[in-house]
Amino acid sequence: MPLSLAIVVVVLPLVMFLFLGLVGVKMGKKITGAIGVLAMLVDTILAYGVALTYFFGSGEQLVNGVRQAVVVANPAWLSFTDTMVVRMGVLVDPIAAMMLVVITTVSLMVHLYSMGYMCDHDGNAEKGFQRYYAFLALFTFSMLGLVVATNIFQIFVFFEMVGLSSYLLIGFYYSTPAANHANKKAFIVTRLADLFFLLGIMILSYYTKTFDFDALVFGPTMSGSLDTAQSAISTAGGATFLGCSVMGWALTFIFIGGAGKSAMYPLHIWLPDAMEGPTPVSALIHAATMVVAGVFLVARLFPLYVLEQGAMNIILVVGAFTAFYAAAIACTQSDIKRALAFSTISQIAFMMTSLAVSSNNNSLLEIHHGYGLGYMASMFHLFTHAMFKALLFLCAGAIIHAVHSNENDKMHGLHKYMPITSICFLIGCLAIAGIPPFAGFFSKDEILVAAYERGLGWGLWMSMVACMTAFYMFRIYYLIFFWKKHEVHTHHAPKDQPWTMTLPLIILAAISCVAGFVPFHDLVTWDGKALETAVDMKVAGSSVLVALVGIGLATVMYRKENPLPDRLANAMHGLWQASYKRFYMDELYQFITHKVIFQAICVPIAWFDRHIIDGFFNLLADATNSLSFGIRRLQSGSIQAYVYVYLLGALLLAAITMVCVLF
Repeated sequence: MPLSLAIVVVVLPLVMFLFLGLVGVKMGKKITGAIGVLAMLVDTILAYGVALTYFFGSGEQLVNGVRQAVVVANPAWLSFTDTMVVRMGVLVDPIAAMMLVVITTVSLMVHLYSMGYMCDHDGNAEKGFQRYYAFLALFTFSMLGLVVATNIFQIFVFFEMVGLSSYLLIGFYYSTPAANHANKKAFIVTRLADLFFLLGIMILSYYTKTFDFDALVFGPTMSGSLDTAQSAISTAGGATFLGCSVMGWALTFIFIGGAGKSAMYPLHIWLPDAMEGPTPVSALIHAATMVVAGVFLVARLFPLYVLEQGAMNIILVVGAFTAFYAAAIACTQSDIKRALAFSTISQIAFMMTSLAVSSNNNSLLEIHHGYGLGYMASMFHLFTHAMFKALLFLCAGAIIHAVHSNENDKMHGLHKYMPITSICFLIGCLAIAGIPPFAGFFSKDEILVAAYERGLGWGLWMSMVACMTAFYMFRIYYLIFFWKKHEVHTHHAPKDQPWTMTLPLIILAAISCVAGFVPFHDLVTWDGKALETAVDMKVAGSSVLVALVGIGLATVMYRKENPLPDRLANAMHGLWQASYKRFYMDELYQFITHKVIFQAICVPIAWFDRHIIDGFFNLLADATNSLSFGIRRLQSGSIQAYVYVYLLGALLLAAITMVCVLF
């Protein structure tokens, strides 16, 4: 299959957005959904064809065993100078091809799943069904345009489009105040981060004189190159600001933009509230695609970050802390979607940390392996996590659809009623916990190997987070499907959902079982060269052991109803409450925005504006008005009065003249 079909893969969702948005409202709801699913199926087939051709073909993308990037199209869009040209192109390289598969696969599953989820128990589609499918298509187009970008400015444009489509989908239930609050929160936080992203782009392009990735990271061979990155950095001429290189500032600002989309601390606060959108939206945007945009951005500029270790160390610290912080919160959440949301934050932080453990002074490994292991592990985990986290969210949607609640105390004992959903959820839990042979074991093991090679402390830290991951996931599983008998309050007992909702669960569960066997070390590397890896039995054994410890703790505490969780919560009441309240980050933001910014800063400024500035200009207006009333008689319109004044003026002028002459 020609790689030029990547253009069709990107454009087809845009066509469907326009068609469904303009024509879909004139058609039946089910017909609209069927057209959306069919179009996404075609797009997925084409994406798989492009990816398979790229990875296993022998065309222009493979030169002397090195897998190179291929620019399929790259027309000019905006021209600033002869050399500073913004283009809107399509680039296919290992991570772009991989992301085409991830985005289209999850999007197809969500499109099909939504055919059942967005209907009531009688099969009637919800209000806004056509609008929902149009927004799904817009989001898919935005993400596809982002991952095939040929330059960093194009990524920024599609970053904004992803933010817009996310805003529309989170606020799909716009009549609900919580949904309106959530989409505004997501939009504002990510826009703040994107401001830094734009500043980073401006600094980077000003000093390197280019936006294009071929001049920043690929070079003439169109494969990842430290020489190309070093040349781009050298163009800056060693310029510094506040003791740091301008390139370090630029890359740090760009990371902040990515951190906003990927919900890194402290810009994570929008993601849990974004669960107010339909659950399939959570699976598509906030588990598998949008939240990895920041990881993809750092991976795209990876050679630059490797050479700017100051920026890379910031990513390392933020990623490692966020992974632990989010995992700690997930251990206490009662809302199933919010627990999965914090799990997502933790896993995305895993990927960021994996990218950041790469070091330019790694004496343990040769340069290619030392840089490439963390990169490959991060992309591998991005791929596997997309599948099993989408599976977990869609399982959560099936449960919510059955019991009409997000709280786990309304979901006890569902294994008997929903066996297929229970098995699929268990597979997702085993995958994310890192139990072999499920997908998460292989990708998480590579991350731990990379972390241990950076340093023992980093490896132990990430192993601790892996243990917490296994604990909170099986806590959720036991509370939902076991714990105690489910109380049926209505005449509708919970049950597995229609085939449109069940089939995507089975497909994603199957992928989560086998995705770990994909040879990522041969396919997705930072410089296009195959990476020699072998299973580190010590790390693999320890990772399985810590996962089993986490599962064991969850089993003891939550497999059957018992007082142990309440006793533990009461014994550590302050810590448990802080975790449940997300360590009061929302309250902190509320205090900063409302008490500090609004009341301490904005209110005094508003008072000064109303009373001082407005008062001064009101005083000028009043004085002008009074003066006008005082002299209005001078313009009475009476000829006699004008002659009288003229005569008095003439006599006065004559008198003054005579006095001056005499004296």
